[in-house]
Amino acid sequence: MPHIDPEIKQLTQAIDALRNHPFLRLNSTIAQQIWITFLRGMAFGLGSVLGATFLVYVLVQTLSQFEFIPILGDWAAQLIQQIENNR
Repeated sequence: MPHIDPEIKQLTQAIDALRNHPFLRLNSTIAQQIWITFLRGMAFGLGSVLGATFLVYVLVQTLSQFEFIPILGDWAAQLIQQIENNR
């Protein structure tokens, strides 16, 4: 019986533990991996759109408060009016 290095034995045990991890067993097929990746992409896209919408809204609201800068204040007010009319 050959002598097995303790480091190799630990590495083998770590690889076996990784193979038996629930996440890897859950996504065992290519179709499941594609489906999970698709759902992640959809969630990321939706979150990005909602986050950007919120940030633009806050930015426009903030800019509309600056009346001492006539161009920005008028532009933001027109933008808010247009957004409210399109609801």
